[in-house]
Amino acid sequence: MSCPPPAAPPEDLSRLRVVPARHPGRVVLAVGVGLLVAVVLYSFVTNPRWEWGVVAQWFFAESIIRGLLETLKLTVMAGAVGFGLGLALALMRLSKSGLISSVSWTFSWIFRSTPLLVQLLLWYNLGYLYERITLGIPLTEITFFDARTSDLMTPMLAAVLGLGLHQAAYAAELIRGGILSVDQGQLEAASALGIPARDRSLRIVLPQAMRAILPTAFNEIIGLVKGTSIVYVLAHAELFFTIQLIYGRTQQVLPMLLVATLWYVVITSALSVGQYYIERHYSKGAVRTLPPTPLQKARARLARLRPTPTGAPA
Repeated sequence: MSCPPPAAPPEDLSRLRVVPARHPGRVVLAVGVGLLVAVVLYSFVTNPRWEWGVVAQWFFAESIIRGLLETLKLTVMAGAVGFGLGLALALMRLSKSGLISSVSWTFSWIFRSTPLLVQLLLWYNLGYLYERITLGIPLTEITFFDARTSDLMTPMLAAVLGLGLHQAAYAAELIRGGILSVDQGQLEAASALGIPARDRSLRIVLPQAMRAILPTAFNEIIGLVKGTSIVYVLAHAELFFTIQLIYGRTQQVLPMLLVATLWYVVITSALSVGQYYIERHYSKGAVRTLPPTPLQKARARLARLRPTPTGAPA
């Protein structure tokens, strides 16, 4: 009987070097994009016609800050009107009543079909159609409120109504879509368990619908911030109208437009940061582990770049 061959000695894996996968196409693309970004930044910095000194002079000017605050005020008020009314319209559209559902659909159809500029001008000129606004008991002489429409319809009120109602038409559809995205089987299961309707809506439907609503909702809010610039037609002193007044007086058109652009970038960037953290909060039920925040990613990269002490495990 022959003897079995001797067993091979175990291979020393500690001497093996792990080589990361190479991606030459990715490297070439990254270098090309980096060069393009560098060229654009160099052009911005070195082109004297941007007049960066003028931009710095006006960026924190008192009139600009007042216009910025008006823009933020318009955004908050119109957003509250738009999403508050949009929620009500979305629930009306989901109603089993044909009349209520039809009213909601008609509202969205009208306000989505009409340009925003037209809506703003119609609200501002409402006094031409209705000279007075009166509230009271019909068919009697009892009146609780009576005023001239032109006195009530200020540029601010016209802007809030125009922006808010226009936003409500879109918000109603995106909220309705978010609610419909929730699996109806979960509602049936919750109903079978005897969970009250209020808790089913607030604890089951709403958290899951928010994951579908939030990305589009923040896009609408960012669009609303930039959409406030169209209010200049009403001569309301928001950011863009203030910028127009200044460059109409100084003839420094491009640097003043750059001031407005930078402030809009600041606002939308802040909203994007808020969107990230709010979406991360509502993703708790959809992912096993929450994605790391940018700060956590930066800390992890710094930890990997630190040298490992001698004798410590890698």
